[in-house]
Amino acid sequence: MSDIRTDDIDLTEEPKLGLGAHAAALAVVCVIALVGNTVATENTVPQGLVGLIILWVMCMIGMVLTKFVPFKLPSVAWISAVGILATMPWTPGSAWILDKVSHVNFLTLATPCLAYAGIAIAKREIEIAKTSGWKIAVVAVLVMTGTYVGSAIVAQAFL
Repeated sequence: MSDIRTDDIDLTEEPKLGLGAHAAALAVVCVIALVGNTVATENTVPQGLVGLIILWVMCMIGMVLTKFVPFKLPSVAWISAVGILATMPWTPGSAWILDKVSHVNFLTLATPCLAYAGIAIAKREIEIAKTSGWKIAVVAVLVMTGTYVGSAIVAQAFL
């Protein structure tokens, strides 16, 4: 008989990644984005690679700020702030950064991120789905239908 008690395990707690794991995960996303960027655009591998390296560095600076700055903001806020500051007209080297990053197609860059977001389901979400039953499926269908119809109405009216 095992001495481990399963009632002591918190199923809602997600493991936290360190900076090294974030760096590795972002590098994998950059490799996938580089392949997509090269296939989907007329940019060469070196052009896309330089732009993605710059974006990777900006993300890592934002992650370091998230970890070490005394007041807490989400990492996306810090990463956005780093990107904004790096590309402001008065920032030295901003024209070079903008030129290099312009070779990265952001729709292609978003594809692996959105694919991961679509399949990343936490243990807590699985538990919620189990307890919600069929009602959550009805709500999901209504939300998706409403979003689609609303988008179509806006597109028809303004485009």
